[in-house]
Amino acid sequence: MKPFRIRNIEINPPLILSPMAGVTDYTFRRLIKRRGGVGLVVSEFISVEGLTRQNPKSKRQMRFDEEERPFAVQIFGGRPERMAMGAEMAEEVGADIVDVNCGCPAPKVVKGGGGSALLRDLPRLETILTAIKKSITIPLTLKMRVGYSESTINAVEVAKMAESVGVEHIQVHGRTREQGYKGMADWNLIGAVKDAVSVPVSGNGDITTIDYGMRRWAEANVDGILIGRGAMQNPWIFRQFDDVLNGRQPYQPDVAEKKAVLLEFFEMLQEEMPEIVALGKMKQLAGQFTKGLVGGAQFRQTLYHSHSAGEILDNITVYFETLAERQTFGDGLTEADKDLEILSCDALSNDPNACSDDETSCNVASTN
Repeated sequence: MKPFRIRNIEINPPLILSPMAGVTDYTFRRLIKRRGGVGLVVSEFISVEGLTRQNPKSKRQMRFDEEERPFAVQIFGGRPERMAMGAEMAEEVGADIVDVNCGCPAPKVVKGGGGSALLRDLPRLETILTAIKKSITIPLTLKMRVGYSESTINAVEVAKMAESVGVEHIQVHGRTREQGYKGMADWNLIGAVKDAVSVPVSGNGDITTIDYGMRRWAEANVDGILIGRGAMQNPWIFRQFDDVLNGRQPYQPDVAEKKAVLLEFFEMLQEEMPEIVALGKMKQLAGQFTKGLVGGAQFRQTLYHSHSAGEILDNITVYFETLAERQTFGDGLTEADKDLEILSCDALSNDPNACSDDETSCNVASTN
């Protein structure tokens, strides 16, 4: 389990923050990067239709900080000329890598010919990748699913074609489009892709613990691992993975540090966006971050019913001070509850304009 290269870019450690719509924005990426252990961060998936029409929000989604490097911009769409133009724009803003989304299962994206729709139209996907390759000088990578449906699994075929036109890193989510985010990712299929091509291959799906991730890594013999929802639940997961890879005991943050991270995130959000949007984003992260903590479910309810920055800060302080003093919060139970499904930040805000169509169009916020 060594670092790998995408052309001349070293991915070290070989751990990638998976793109998640409505989640992996400028604020969240920096929060995770500062915890350590991340070899590559990727933007939210960005519509090339918005980019090439100079949509302000789409252009803002490409914003990044030097501390995030290496940094990849992920784009989606179905028209080769627009995809090439979007890729050029990503290179112009200084991105290190352009990544093509070939996995989003959302009906809106698929209807537009993007995301996992491309798995059913390999000639068009080849045309798109070829057009992008001709238009940029930085590396081109691909994020894909194993197939459109169980009966049309074609991950190996797609990967071989992508390699033949110059794609330099292939990331495979081990589910089909029809599965959405149900069931378990098939890491055997991810391993088959790794065996079929010579470019680096990274795997994605269900990595929320170090032990599970290490087993899947060994099983598929991939070059890298992508983690999405696991990073929302545990912002230190990349550092912990890196510790294990280097023979160290995995880092364990204490209650005070967990509180500090939530406060840091909220402060960063307030600097970047209107309060109502910041509140929704904060509730989104807290919904995952507090899983498994004593009284976490009841703490989330207090946050969901908070309507101002002051209320959010007060509730965070009360909750974590209670834990630090080893007192009981709420019912005092440690959860073994079902996953909290986050469809988008729309579900966590009273403002219907808090999220764009791009963010709500693909439920990658609940992936891994």
